[in-house]
Amino acid sequence: MLPFAALIAPLTGIITKVLDKTVGDKDLKKRLKAEAMAQLLSQDHTEFTSHLREAASIIRAEAESQSWLARNWRPMLMCLFGLIVANNYIIFPYVQHFSPESSVLLPIPQDLWGLLKIGVGGYVVGRSAEKVAKVYKEK
Repeated sequence: MLPFAALIAPLTGIITKVLDKTVGDKDLKKRLKAEAMAQLLSQDHTEFTSHLREAASIIRAEAESQSWLARNWRPMLMCLFGLIVANNYIIFPYVQHFSPESSVLLPIPQDLWGLLKIGVGGYVVGRSAEKVAKVYKEK
């Protein structure tokens, strides 16, 4: 149960913030938070964890592949997204300051932002789960 609790920590943070902003009564807020946590932890998570294991096995197989492209397409894609973000928010404003006609702003579609969030979020959650699993295994 401990590794799953670590995976839902971001969700519990969101729930807590929403309740803090919307519920004025401290006792009611405390009770709602406890009920939300109990509801999250009491759910059957076997489908969720099997989906995570399946996704992890796909990524592991890609990382262990003999093909250079299969091993590196995800990191290359995230680097490309990082370069686009760096261009738009660091390089473009700097170059435009000195030479407005020579700088190029690359439009970032909403779907690209979504992929970037999933990629970075997946890495962060994956690393967190990895660390929690290691600590859990040692106990």
